Amino acid sequence: MKSKLGQNFLINKKIAEREVNYANIKENDIVLEIGPGRGILTNILSKKAKKVIAIELDKKLIDELKNFVDKNVKIIHGDILKVDFSNIPRFNKIVSNLPFQISSPLTFKIFEYDFDLAIFIYQKEFAERLIAKVGDKNYSRLSVNIYYKAICEILEYVPKNCFKPQPKIDSCIVKMIPRKNYPFKLNNEKLFYEIINMLFSHRRKKIKTILKEKYKNYIDKLSFIDNRAEELTPEQLGKLSNELSSFIKIN
Repeated sequence: MKSKLGQNFLINKKIAEREVNYANIKENDIVLEIGPGRGILTNILSKKAKKVIAIELDKKLIDELKNFVDKNVKIIHGDILKVDFSNIPRFNKIVSNLPFQISSPLTFKIFEYDFDLAIFIYQKEFAERLIAKVGDKNYSRLSVNIYYKAICEILEYVPKNCFKPQPKIDSCIVKMIPRKNYPFKLNNEKLFYEIINMLFSHRRKKIKTILKEKYKNYIDKLSFIDNRAEELTPEQLGKLSNELSSFIKIN
């Protein structure tokens, strides 16, 4: 994949092997791989999984892959952000070295699908934002939204010299398990995400300052209005959203 598409090819086979081991691939698993590139991960996955579904945007790379991948690898030419998962074979695990530039939209897209576990390589900065807790410098709307959706863990750090072309920063192998039970109840998920986006877009401002223009009629009835978003746990932000949802309707 061309560099403008954010692809940095993993060239360290030992790291690829550890990714597959972290995923605990069994012989009945069907694995989705996003951006197989030159196939370093694809070949290892295909030796352990029942089937590998590899989605690649670069046609030249697809032509290369078809020359050497195993028969249990199904290669799909497409943009993963546009692919309808309902139109591809069902998978239960995801193992991928993600194109870094689409990390955020792709991460949220996968949670629209039912799967058991994902192992991703993300850039270090993004990975640390994924797992950040309240009080951490990397705590952000990404941290809050992912906490609600999944149990997320950094498994190891990967030096930048393990990729070609070499990126500017190191990466991390991250394990994500979708939550079967959410850590708190939301009355309106759409409103929650809207509020989180608003608050963390102005993270240094107090909540009452950010919300007063749009929700001025309810501001005095809400909790935590003298706090900043970065000071509140996801549970507290969920409570704030639920309080607001009791006063308004959002489609």
